[in-house]
Amino acid sequence: MHSVRADATARSAHGLPFLKFVCLLLALLAFSIPTFAQKPRLQVDSYVIDADITPATHHLIVKARVKVTALDDVTTLPFELHNALGIPKVTDQAGKPLQVERVTQDSTVRVLLPTALTANQSTTLTFDYQGTLNTAEDSPVEGLKLAHIGAGDDLTYLLYAGRWFPLVGYGTDRFSATINVTVPNGLTVVASGNAALPQPAAGGKSTYTFVQTTPSFPGTVIVGNFAKAQTTVAGNIHMFFTPAHAKVANDWAQTAQKEQEFFSSIYNGAPTDKLNVVELPADTVPATWAPDIVAISSREIGDKVNYRLLANLIAHQWWGVDVSPATRNDFWITEGMARYSEVRYVESIAGKAGFEEATKDMEVGALAHDEVPLSQVGKLDMFSPEFQSLTTDKGGMIMHMLRWYIGDDAFNKSIRAIMAQFRNKPITAQQFRQSIEQASGQKLTAFFAQWLDGTGAPEFKNKYTVYRIQKGFRVVGDITQDLDLFHMPLEIRVDTDGKSVTQRIDVEGTQSQYVIETFGRPRKIVIDPGNWVLKNSPDLRTRVAILRGQQQVAQGALTDALKEYQKALDINKNSSLASYRIAEVFFLQHNYQAAANSYRDAINGDGDPKWTEVWGHVQLGKIFDVSGQRERAVNEYRQAIQTNDNTQGALDEARKYLQKPFEPPPSQ
Repeated sequence: MHSVRADATARSAHGLPFLKFVCLLLALLAFSIPTFAQKPRLQVDSYVIDADITPATHHLIVKARVKVTALDDVTTLPFELHNALGIPKVTDQAGKPLQVERVTQDSTVRVLLPTALTANQSTTLTFDYQGTLNTAEDSPVEGLKLAHIGAGDDLTYLLYAGRWFPLVGYGTDRFSATINVTVPNGLTVVASGNAALPQPAAGGKSTYTFVQTTPSFPGTVIVGNFAKAQTTVAGNIHMFFTPAHAKVANDWAQTAQKEQEFFSSIYNGAPTDKLNVVELPADTVPATWAPDIVAISSREIGDKVNYRLLANLIAHQWWGVDVSPATRNDFWITEGMARYSEVRYVESIAGKAGFEEATKDMEVGALAHDEVPLSQVGKLDMFSPEFQSLTTDKGGMIMHMLRWYIGDDAFNKSIRAIMAQFRNKPITAQQFRQSIEQASGQKLTAFFAQWLDGTGAPEFKNKYTVYRIQKGFRVVGDITQDLDLFHMPLEIRVDTDGKSVTQRIDVEGTQSQYVIETFGRPRKIVIDPGNWVLKNSPDLRTRVAILRGQQQVAQGALTDALKEYQKALDINKNSSLASYRIAEVFFLQHNYQAAANSYRDAINGDGDPKWTEVWGHVQLGKIFDVSGQRERAVNEYRQAIQTNDNTQGALDEARKYLQKPFEPPPSQ
């Protein structure tokens, strides 16, 4: 699933000012395209695609030769195809025309065969079609462009998710491809596979050829006038940024190289000998990935490298490209591993504090929509936040817990064994579990049954008594939680006047006893101090409600968003983040008085996260500017500057509006 659930600073409920979150949520949704829910009856083995692009008229002409194999006896072959591309002329391998039906509701075309294909029988079909791609009207995802032919200096992008070629088994059906792309001279084409030198074509054009011999998920093509970026990294990182961002290309290349080296070290080598880092325009998704490619929207490219977003994309070269899910129920394996790979990179460079915050982000996403067992996630719409939260964040938390459950060495050994066994192959949940068990030597049936087949997470409560004994102190306690079938080890740390004592206990059922002896007097008892186990808490429930509210805003449901944010305030009336999110909604509605009240609540709240103070002052300044109170606006901008907190460019924003009053865009 070519999805992104990553951002360096705006991750789940503790993200930065909400516009950033909305952009990333669109990426999260954009690649969750509904596919056929029934058991697949067809697979594509290979493509030979000839695509002719005419930027001046936004026009695309395609001839696609598609080799397919029936998985069952079939007389109708369904393919997904962008609705803006006309009904194709389809011929069989003898050149005879076949009847084709267009179903616009699910962006499919159905090819009717005169005689049935029997199971395991293969044939080759040729599709001829064309169309104009310059709006989001006929997109597979309503309102979001995934395929666009850009005119002038605009970039062209034909994303795999845009279904610009006849597609089967989105995200699960691996295929090889030869893709020939003809463009006007002077443009550069980036795509997956081995690239040949461009060859002259008629009409002042050139043809680029890309050959992907290993079955995977090629099909993303990006075309533009890219700058010749000068970088100081090794030759396997290739930068394709526009001239506007050429000056930061080297910083992004260096970060990409470090991340690729880190993942290569923990996964025993890289799946590809090259990596293309490509800029996307701002009118599509914030980021995507494909074999050999990570693509990032221009709005995400700045002087400060978004290293978490980049890490997530690069990790998909291992988890998505190299190893892929066998079915929709298995997406949690690759999406979860890509997410957790990102978190492990954070751990390697940001230490314990960064690791803990990244883990909390996963917890929030994992609990946001935990009503469906992960083992049954395939029945959800892949376009839904529920599917995304479960596969990406709960999947990531399963990897996090598994690492602690079996130990670092066993986890790393197991994951490397999976990479070796399933390289360039799909993997099922059962195969994943069996491989982990075999490599680690541990039986994990109960672990996976609990976290794949169950829902919810325990909320631990601790009651204890401290006794004085001859050689120190004895703590006798009870851990209670509300899930009767829960069974997991759990760490308990006792902080004392001297050395802390940590003990691993077995929690089984709703009540479990423990006894811990210490030399120093116990001062504090902490359950799961390393935050290794997915669990509920008032803080998590607050953050979950805020995340759900943000998802509602992204879908335009502002009233429902306010209800979710209010739930967060009901749990924590001093939540600065909940108040800030409420203020954002009121600001979007032009209810400036209510917005100002909530921004003040955010400034005077619990200060978590810290940026709510500086951005609260900036937003108050904007409100005063809009209402014609310049002196009060200037005062707020100055207070913002006094915080010395430039999170997400807050101080730059404040200084800008000190010089010139804020004016809302015409659309406001």
